[in-house]
Amino acid sequence: MTADFFKAAKLNAWIDVEVRMKTWEERLFELIRGADGFVACKGGTGTLVELAVVWEMLNKSVMTAKPFAVLGDFWQPVLDRVREVEVGTPAPWGEANGRLVYVATSPGDVQVI
Repeated sequence: MTADFFKAAKLNAWIDVEVRMKTWEERLFELIRGADGFVACKGGTGTLVELAVVWEMLNKSVMTAKPFAVLGDFWQPVLDRVREVEVGTPAPWGEANGRLVYVATSPGDVQVI
């Protein structure tokens, strides 16, 4: 899935059909809507936004629960900081009541989550 916002982006060899959205926000929410689960790999600010939006939607139960994992330990410091706040705050939702994001050590681990 692409967006007009990413003007310089090129399709890679694994893309059969391009689904093009007007904005990056439309792209993000269409990816979320259509997904059966989520895996966040090592990335930059775009991946951080995607991770945070999915995590928040799961945290506040504004979408159906779906499997959510990060691959490897790249995002572990982020998970730790957020959980430090979430677990220390009494709330009726989210990380205080159980893990929403799992850490998969390999792509094979993601398949069983």
